[in-house]
This record gives sequence, structure tokens and C-alpha cells, in this order.
Amino acid sequence: MQHRPIVAIMYDFDKTLCTTDMQNYHFIPALGYTPSQFWEKANGFGYENRMDGLLAYMYTMIHECRAQNVPLTRAFLRECGEHIELFPGVRDWFSRINAFGEAQGLQVEHYVISSGLREIIEGSGIAHEFRQIYACEFFYDADGRATWPKLDVNFTNKTQFVYRINKGILDVANDRDLNDSMPDDSKRIPFTNMLYLGDGLSDVPCMKMMRAYGGQSIAVYQRSNQAAVEELLAHGRVDFIFPADYSAGGALERTVQNILCKMEIADRLAAENARQLRAIGSAPDCDQISLF
Repeated sequence: MQHRPIVAIMYDFDKTLCTTDMQNYHFIPALGYTPSQFWEKANGFGYENRMDGLLAYMYTMIHECRAQNVPLTRAFLRECGEHIELFPGVRDWFSRINAFGEAQGLQVEHYVISSGLREIIEGSGIAHEFRQIYACEFFYDADGRATWPKLDVNFTNKTQFVYRINKGILDVANDRDLNDSMPDDSKRIPFTNMLYLGDGLSDVPCMKMMRAYGGQSIAVYQRSNQAAVEELLAHGRVDFIFPADYSAGGALERTVQNILCKMEIADRLAAENARQLRAIGSAPDCDQISLF
């Protein structure tokens, strides 16, 4: 069987695949707050205590649930995910892109790298589309209640997960293999076969990483953040910007399809170069430096 190059499409979640912060749909109203009230409380607590903003919001979730005797369990958070409103076309986006990639001889994999909550994403109805979901996550006690942040995916450490996907070291507990030197030609998915989709400043580290290492980046927008996303494009922080519409035949889909075609051609050319080098008894320089 002929080897199929692997392509990774990585997504932020809030305001990239769904219309607002995932806690806003059901979790916050269940506590009797408006989104602005809850986020003011969480952000104020973080600022006063010089905390990472994501740890502050996770602490506030635990604290408020305890204060109101609301069981903060996986089941409750997954129920919250059922109320998420996805952008047009998202639900069948993955099957369409997978089919297009397969027609080009590519194996397309989808990943989430989000500062939202894994448990809510798991209830969204599209969790099964992703090979791996990297998002903030709680640790649960023997009674099944959230007691501590298990994983914090903040704006800058998002790039760690890009490296994990690049090397194929997906287990977040496996730092040893992640940090080991690995020749570029041994990495599971080269950066040139990566595409990152986000919506704003929190995604800039991953977007700039794509541009630096030969991948592609796209920012999607709603009317409320269009100006900010246009600024990302103007400052060279992202390759393309589109309205957050994943519908079949739309501008976003057509551009992603073109990117996949470009990746397939690049892989074909690289394979031909390697074949010719083998034919003349030569080989590429193997003295490579690990990027991570």
C-alpha cells in the first residue's frame, strides 16, 4: 500500500468552531450569572491574586459551584456542551475535508488546542472528529467532583501541543520523549503539513509558529472581531482570514482545499527528490537539529 502523507488541521474552539466562550451557553446561566458578571468575577480574582487567567476561571468555576451546591462533574460539563452553538457547516466540515484529502492521497487528522474545557467539548457532538483534544481539564475526586485543574492550555503553552502533534508524542504526561532530540525526517507530521485555525490574539503564538516553519494559518471572524482579525493579517501574523462559515463550497473550504493540494504536491516533489538521491547513491544530510 502506498504511503499517504499525514496532514494535521489544528483548531482553537471558542469563537473558532463555536460562536462564543463555551461556558457562556449553559454553565454560567446555570449559576444565575450573565457571562459578563461571571468573567468579571473570574478575571478580577485572577488579577488580584496575580494568577494565570485560565487557572483563575477554573478556580472560580469550582468555587461558585461549591457555594451554590451545584455538582461540578464531568456529566454536568458534558451536558453544558450539548448547548454549544457551532458555526454554519462545522458539523459536516470534517467529513468533507477528510474526503477531499483522501481524494488527494492525504490522510487528514483534526486536533483541538483550546483554552476552553475538554469536558464541555466532549459534549459538543463533534468530539469524535478529533484525534486528540488539548484543552483545560479538571481533576475529579472519588465522588466525581472537580477539585483541581488537571491541565491548563494557556495562550503561550499552546505551542507545546503543536510540537506534540509534530513528533507524534500525544500523551501530555510524556515530556521525556517530547524533549528528546528527533531528526526532522522522523517526525510524524512535518510543520509543512500543518494548518492552524484560530480567531484572535490568543492564537498568535501558534499562527506565527506555522508561518515560521512552513505551515499555514487561518483566522476566522465574526462581525464583532473582524477589525482585530484584519489587523492580524495586515501585520503578517496570519496567512488568510475568512468569515466563520464552514459551509460546503464556501471561501474557507475552498482555501483549505487549495492548501491540501499544495501540501500533496510538496510531498510528491520531496518524494521524487529522495528517489533521485537514492538512485545516484547519495542521501540528504542527516545532521539535523531538533526544533524542540
